Amino acid sequence: MLSKIKNDVQNVGHLTLELISGIGAVFVFLIVTLSHSATSFQRFSLTIREIFFSGVLSLIIILVSGLFVGMVLGLQGYETLQTYGSSDSVGVLVALSLTRELGPVVSALLFASRAGSAITAEIGLMKATEQLSAMEMMAINPIARVVGPRFWGGVLSMPVLTAMFISTGVLGGYMIAVLLIGVDSGAFWSQMNAAVDFSHDVLNGLIKSFVFGLAVCAIATYQGYSAAPTAEGVSGATTRTVVSSSLAILALDLVLTAFMLKG
Repeated sequence: MLSKIKNDVQNVGHLTLELISGIGAVFVFLIVTLSHSATSFQRFSLTIREIFFSGVLSLIIILVSGLFVGMVLGLQGYETLQTYGSSDSVGVLVALSLTRELGPVVSALLFASRAGSAITAEIGLMKATEQLSAMEMMAINPIARVVGPRFWGGVLSMPVLTAMFISTGVLGGYMIAVLLIGVDSGAFWSQMNAAVDFSHDVLNGLIKSFVFGLAVCAIATYQGYSAAPTAEGVSGATTRTVVSSSLAILALDLVLTAFMLKG
């Protein structure tokens, strides 16, 4: 009995140390990437290419998901608010839910699943085929040439994708609440305009999306760069990127929300 408890405690301690070590390794890698980011902006064409890869190619899933999330919010919000005689406030519910929480969080989760995993796989395959080693032999820093543009391409894309998610979500709520159910259009937009504050709601949501972009891109590039140079290693790194990024997004959302509400 005592030996079983001892083993359980050792396992918990081992997992905790691994978690702390992993967070520290990602943070150190982030600092190294930031210190070599000059190339990403001096040769901005590299970053533009990655913005297209991470941002533009993620537009379809972001727009479609935002539209359906907004529609669901419109349906659920109307059903709930109608009970209290406040169905005209459905626009406020849709807008605040999207700008404060659902927009940044869902966009980041979709971004991690689509673009984050692709970044990890691309860098991991470059390592497996020894392209990164070849760059080092030619005195080319792979972090500056490969990691930096992908990192900044994703970080710069994330707030724009979040803004588009929120916009299409509000449109979806309008389609359901006004065009389908029959809520007054003037009340929908006027109450939304009066209730949503740019600095407190919209700006905070965009700040969240920027922080989520930093976290997802740091994890994705680190996992790809540190992946074992085998097919199994790249596959495992891609899986770890999605799982770790999702958990990091939810944890950071809690911390950021607490600070923003306190402020």
